[in-house]
Amino acid sequence: MNPSSRSQAHSHPAGVEHDHAHDHAHDHDRDHDHGHGDGHDHPHLRLDAGADPGLQRRLRWALVLTATFLVAEVVGGFLANSLALLADAGHMLTDVAALALSLFVAWFSRQPAAPEKTYGYLRWEILAAFLNGATLLVVSGVILVEAFGRLRAPEPVGTGIMLAVAIGGLLVNAGCAWILHPLHSHSLNARGAYLHVLGDLLGSLGTVAAGVIVRYTGWQAADPIASVLVTLLIVRSSWHLVRESVDVLLEATPSHISLGAVRETLARVDGVAAVHDLHVWTVTSGMVAMSAHAIVPRDVDHQRVLRDSVTAMRDFGIHHCTVQLECEPMCDNSHP
Repeated sequence: MNPSSRSQAHSHPAGVEHDHAHDHAHDHDRDHDHGHGDGHDHPHLRLDAGADPGLQRRLRWALVLTATFLVAEVVGGFLANSLALLADAGHMLTDVAALALSLFVAWFSRQPAAPEKTYGYLRWEILAAFLNGATLLVVSGVILVEAFGRLRAPEPVGTGIMLAVAIGGLLVNAGCAWILHPLHSHSLNARGAYLHVLGDLLGSLGTVAAGVIVRYTGWQAADPIASVLVTLLIVRSSWHLVRESVDVLLEATPSHISLGAVRETLARVDGVAAVHDLHVWTVTSGMVAMSAHAIVPRDVDHQRVLRDSVTAMRDFGIHHCTVQLECEPMCDNSHP
């Protein structure tokens, strides 16, 4: 059974902070006792961009600036025959697509939940982050192949046009990075958009440096070398984004949470004899869920154990909990 299917889903108004715990315990055929606790307390959490009009406004501004300058950079790159400039334009093209996707997902992911989609569309932001990171990796690969070809056979570069366009791109990308910087820790979706723009900012810096070197030393290889160095930096950040997105999609245990520590904490709750079928996963950025089965003797206050278990999970930042209380093991699928 998918662990997410065992957790309860709730729909709350966008941007509204909530703090409640829903617990119940009941007897089942007088043989087993079950308890289910679903605690929500998200003072730190704004689920996604759709909940913040200011965030969407920043994305729109960055999209307009990037799309406007993209045309100038492509034309300038061909006129100057600069691979570094065209590489930067390639990243800027992915920026336009990434920002547009992030803006769409920011709205779409906030659509209300439905019976067939109990978590709504929250994970669209994870898919957007994955697509943004994967696109950057593909574009980076293409640029690296072309750059190594240029290193074997350097081509003349029109440094005047190259520098003028590169400086303009540097200013535009710096402005976009400044606009999006407050969003980079907001969600994977926002972080993906920010990484695209940050990659372009680095690309512009590299292109300016290459233009200056070629103009004043005549060393044509500086152009492809600059594109390689910048692209390698972008590959590193993109790979981290893709890996983190895949972990969320595969419902891996969040890297900042120790599953062993969660198990030990639950086992220390007064009245809990053992814990099995424990799962911790990320639903979407900032929303961590947990499900577990706890063995609790019949003569113990199950409601109190349930409440203490939900409260204990808050120390890990887990606010969406499902705890099944049992007098004897049930549904043990040999999961950790």
